[in-house]
Parts: sequence; C-alpha cells; structure tokens
Amino acid sequence: MKTEAPASQSRNSKPASGIVRDLNQLDLTLSNGFASAVCWFRNAIRRMRNAGLDYVVFPISGPLPERDGPPRGFFERRLPVPPEPLSLQTLNARLAAVADAGNVRGVIFILGRLSAGMATLQNLRASIARVRATGKEAIVYTPYLDLAHYYVAASADRIVAPPGSHFEVLGLYTEVTFLKDSLARIGLRADVVQISPYKTAMDRLSESEMTAEHKKQLDWLLDDHFEVLLSEIARDRGLDIQVLRQRIDTAPLNAAEAREKGLIDQIAFDDELASVLAGDDETRSSQSTRRPAARRTTDKRPARADLKTWSQARRLLLEKPRRLTGKFVGVVSLEGLISMGASRRPPIEIPIPVFGGVTAGEQTLVPLLRRIEKIENLAAVVFHVDSGGGSALASSLIGRQLELLAARIPVVVYMGNVAASGGYYVSAGASHIMSQRSTITGSIGVIMARLSTSELLHKLSVNRTFLERGNNAGLYRNPEPMSEDERVVFRRMIGEVYDEFKGVVAQGRHLSLDDVEAISGGRVWTGGQAMERGLVDSHGDFSDAIMKAAELARLPAGDVSAIRAVNLYPKGAGYAIYSSQPSQAVEQIAALVSVERYRSLTGQPLMLMPFELRSL
Repeated sequence: MKTEAPASQSRNSKPASGIVRDLNQLDLTLSNGFASAVCWFRNAIRRMRNAGLDYVVFPISGPLPERDGPPRGFFERRLPVPPEPLSLQTLNARLAAVADAGNVRGVIFILGRLSAGMATLQNLRASIARVRATGKEAIVYTPYLDLAHYYVAASADRIVAPPGSHFEVLGLYTEVTFLKDSLARIGLRADVVQISPYKTAMDRLSESEMTAEHKKQLDWLLDDHFEVLLSEIARDRGLDIQVLRQRIDTAPLNAAEAREKGLIDQIAFDDELASVLAGDDETRSSQSTRRPAARRTTDKRPARADLKTWSQARRLLLEKPRRLTGKFVGVVSLEGLISMGASRRPPIEIPIPVFGGVTAGEQTLVPLLRRIEKIENLAAVVFHVDSGGGSALASSLIGRQLELLAARIPVVVYMGNVAASGGYYVSAGASHIMSQRSTITGSIGVIMARLSTSELLHKLSVNRTFLERGNNAGLYRNPEPMSEDERVVFRRMIGEVYDEFKGVVAQGRHLSLDDVEAISGGRVWTGGQAMERGLVDSHGDFSDAIMKAAELARLPAGDVSAIRAVNLYPKGAGYAIYSSQPSQAVEQIAALVSVERYRSLTGQPLMLMPFELRSL
C-alpha cells in the first residue's frame, strides 16, 4: 500500500541539510566578495599615499612554540604572568602578509637568544626560505654566531653581525649524568624493568656509566644531526663541505676573520643597519623594478633605508585578496608529558622537563577529539605532537581516539622537536605522518621503574609500618628493593604493553611485526632515519602539514593562506590556576615539582624518551 509523501517532502523540495549548505555557500561567497572589496579599497588608499618601505624588522628570540597558546581568560589576563612567546604560527602569518605586499623590499630578522630545538630551527629556516621565494630579500642580524643561531642565519641572503661577535660554530656536544652511585650514597635505589637495552629512559638513575647501546644510539643521532647541519649550511653559504668542516675545526673566529672566510657578509651594529642597507641600494634596485628604492634625503645627510617594525608596517602593506575555503582544517596540539587526568598548563614556565611544565592528559584530549568529530565544516585535522611520551595507558587511550577520528576524516600528524615513545604511539594511526628532518621520534618500547627508599629512611631513622592484605598489595608502593617475584610481575606487564605497542605501529604503518621489531626495541631515530624505516611519510614544516591535510581532504589548496587553519582547544583551556586564592595557586604550582609528581610515574608501564637530546 502506497502512502503519499507530505507536501513538505515533495519531489521538487530540498532537504533541510541541502538548504543549510546552500545558505552557508552563499554566506561564504558574500564574505569573500566583501573581503576582496575591502582589500581593493585599502590598497587604493595606500597607493594614493605612495605608501612603501624598504624592510620590515622582526625580532625573534625564545622557544618559538609552533602554535599560539589557548586564549587567556579575563582574570588570567590580569595576573602578573609573562606574555605569550612569539609563535611560528603568528610569525608565519605576518611573513605571509609581507610576502604578498608589492611595496616591500625585504625582511630583517634580528635574532636574539633562541632556546628552540633543532626541528623548530628547521621550521624557522623554512619560513625564511618562503620569504626569499617571493623575491623579497631576507637579512639576518645577530650577535650570536653559535651553531643554533648560525644554522638559521645561513638560510638568509645576508648575515650581518656586530664587530664584537665571534663565529662559534664548534660542532655538536652532548653529555649524560649518571646518578646511580650518588643515589646509593643517600640510600636510594632505582629498580628498572625494560624490554630492550635501547630503552634507556631510566639509565641515569639505574646505571653508573653509559651502556654500549646507549652510546651507539647517541652516536647515530649525533652523526645524522651533524651531517644535516654541515650539508645545509655549506649549500646555503656556497661553501665546499670540507672547507666548512675546516672552518668549524678552527673556530672560534672573530667577526673580521669570519667575513674574510665567507661565513658572514657584513659587520655592523644594529643602529647602523639603515645606513648599511642604503649603501648598496642603487645597485640592487636597478636589478629589479619590483623593489622600491631606499629613502634618500635631499640634503647632505647620509642615505638611510626605511626600516619599520611589524606594528608600524602592517597598515602600509599592499594586500593580496584571498578566497577562503568553506571548510577548514582543525589543529589540535599534544605537548608535554602524556599523563592520565586533565591536561595542565602552568601559569609560569617551570624549566623541569618531567616534574613541571605542560602535560597532555587523556581526560582533556579524548573528549576534545570526540567533540571535533561533530563539527560540520571540519575537512581534516592536523594533530601536532611535541612529546617524549609518558603514561602507556594515557597514550593508548588518546591514540585509539585519534585512530577513530582518522577513520572519518583525514588526520595528518605533524611532529615537532620530539614525538617519541608515547608521542609516537598516539601518532601511529594517523592518515599521514610528517616530521622535520631532525625531529626525534621512534623509541618504540616500554619501561617501568620503582624507587626504593628503605635505606634512606633507615639513615634518617624514619620507621614505617605497613599492613597488607593480598600478596601484591604493596607492588607499587613498597619502599624495599624490587624482589624477583615482583620483577616477574612487572616484566609480564610491560611485555603485554610492548606487544600492543608494536601491533598498533604495524597496523597503522602497514608493516609486518618482524619489520616493526627490527626498528623498535626502544631505538630512537631522527626524522630522516625514521622516514627510511617507514615510520614517517614525509618531511616539512607546519605549513606543509596544512597543505597535506587540504590535499587529503580534496580542498582547493592553491595557496596555503587561503585554507582556514583553526586551533581547536578543549573547553575551558587556559592556565592551570584553578583558584583565585594566592595560597592555593602556590600549592598547585608546588605540586608540579613535588616528589608525588614523580611517584605518579613509578610502578606503571611508561612510554618515555631515553633522553632529552639538545645538541645545539
């Protein structure tokens, strides 16, 4: 028996979802048209005013985080906390505006003291390269000519350094301090259970000296880093790689010697830059009609190039209209120690890598990943990972949710300075994994540790009495050295987690278990080595990751700045001060560095990096 469709669902009517889509498309078209008209009007005004400048100056220093932090709330903005550091996200947006402007000659980067990892430095080099690719001149001025700063500076057209500076690219150096014997002197002992000798996350507590596997691993990481540094600097400066190696072996060199040997281009103080850059303006401007000439005075005063900061220049730059895509790429960040519970972001920077700083909690990230699945215009996700791991359980829960999301929409994992151990576990199920050439990744393995305090308590005449019900009631809390029975229990636990870890990698990376076994066992790789072994798909910076996500989502990706990339934060994201009472805030900060913070990591399977490699 046939039933008639309601009038509202007749053959010529559209479903409600189709009407909403049409309205959204109309809104986007109108918005793009309005934005283009505004852009044309502003450009007309600036051309009438003959607005132009020679160089935009960007001071750069500090850690250079990849993305902007979560927006601060009303009360947080009024707390006496330092401002957010300059992020690569903000810097790249500003550089894109400069690159679009036809009335700017170039950019001057003033490099202050950088505290960024090597992958971040490679991202900064990529930002400078994009500026140069548009025909703009990129100049770096820096008093620091050590390896980190010089590696960035070499990617520019010119390097200018002050007279008192020294070329101090001396090579790579790293060291590990072992505390086993020192801890024993005060009555402490770390009992460690691990799958592989390459999983050396607790070696500094449980060993007296570096093991052969530990040294071998550090050697291959340093070799790869040094090869990358030498080859890229030599290419940038037009030097033979053996000549560059000789220059490094004879460093330090004063500024005059560095210029003579082709390592820098000019020597000047920062207040002399405007005059120095105006000195060769006639030659350079005659070679290209696109670059405006430096401002010259009509009297006897020396010519000076027109230098402006970003805040001064932003209202003078000619703009290029962009048509934004209807759908957008969402960006989610996982940074710091992976742990059970909520993520934490302290109100001040606490420079203790394990006990303080940012933590990535499964109670925060799992609900966020579930929530963003329901966003209608979300085309793809870039999942930014910068973590050396942490809790195996938390890594498993976050990784599972990311895998479910990747089954619905493209998910590109972008690895920062480090995405290893638990940081790699959460990445394995992504649609595509991208890293920098020198990202630290891998470390597929599991480790457990328990700190024995009985001897210390005895030395301090502290007596503790334990009452137990159950054979293993004190498994995680026993202050005595680990017994053989307990060691068997722990080994069984980490064996199960390790098998699960390898299975996740094999499935996510389409590798056999034998192939995974050959590259796991706790071994740590650079991004280049990881790509050779199938753990990473490609290399690039964050802009490349956005382009890859747009490509997988089949978005029109002719220009990265036309793709909307939106940071997605958990609800209520902000700084981890949960009370307006100063005393409670102090207690919360103190909790981050307390012994209990460390105890929360003992007696459970951990996916932790063996070491923090800061070779620059």
